[in-house]
Amino acid sequence: MGKLIALLTDFGTSDIYVGVMKGVMKNICPDAEFVDISHHVKRQSIHDGALMLRNAYKYFPDGTVFLVVIDPTVGSTRRPILVKTEKYQFIAPDNGILTPTLAEIGEYQAVELSNPAYQLTDSSFTFHGRDIFSPAAAYARRGDVPLGAFGEAITDLVRLPMPTLSIMDDHIKGEITHIDYFGNIITNIGTLQWQDDVTLELTTPDANLTLDATTAHLHIKDVHLQAIKHAYHEVAVGDLLLQVDSNGYLEIGINQGSASERLQVSIHDTITLHLKS
Repeated sequence: MGKLIALLTDFGTSDIYVGVMKGVMKNICPDAEFVDISHHVKRQSIHDGALMLRNAYKYFPDGTVFLVVIDPTVGSTRRPILVKTEKYQFIAPDNGILTPTLAEIGEYQAVELSNPAYQLTDSSFTFHGRDIFSPAAAYARRGDVPLGAFGEAITDLVRLPMPTLSIMDDHIKGEITHIDYFGNIITNIGTLQWQDDVTLELTTPDANLTLDATTAHLHIKDVHLQAIKHAYHEVAVGDLLLQVDSNGYLEIGINQGSASERLQVSIHDTITLHLKS
């Protein structure tokens, strides 16, 4: 089995923080390998990090340890945790950032990282990524420390409120959940999968629905977007469009432009997809 540790943080790459964490982990698990999912999560945005993790984790090999540090309340009473699932382990602050991922995975075991034997000595109040989370990730990946040795079992993990999704006969009401680097506006209307050139299947935990992509339409900021397209090339350069993103969620984009700059929207804004002309 490989020794892969995947990192997701809001630390950026211009400071020493990410490199120091990798150094700590290499000291404990010398054959550890690293993948940087991203270090440019929107600063202190637990919500943004949670969605990025949910969209990324399933593409990693079994046995991967995920080190997730978006931690705006570092040094407070929030708990550092290790969560073990059938295929993966997750080290993170207990601030809800694992909520969508664990909801998708299902069964898990969790412990609080409270045993100082598996932390750096003289832990700081402001860099738990180095002093608590990185050692735990390295020991977890090394594989010779039982889960219970890290600390007491816990069952009351903090949970983020899930974005509102309301499905009616003639419309679906959701919200903007993410704006990516390109300015694409991603919503929580999904997951969507093409059945043929004009038909989409919407699957949620509560319902399955067939959509006609040609009659679906959306009004946003005085702009009318008619039909869900397959990809950018189906509209002219500079035009807005509705499409399904690579994770199966309804997205508002622009062919070679930034939809978020054009429309001036924010995360959590409500959007309504109308299903009939």
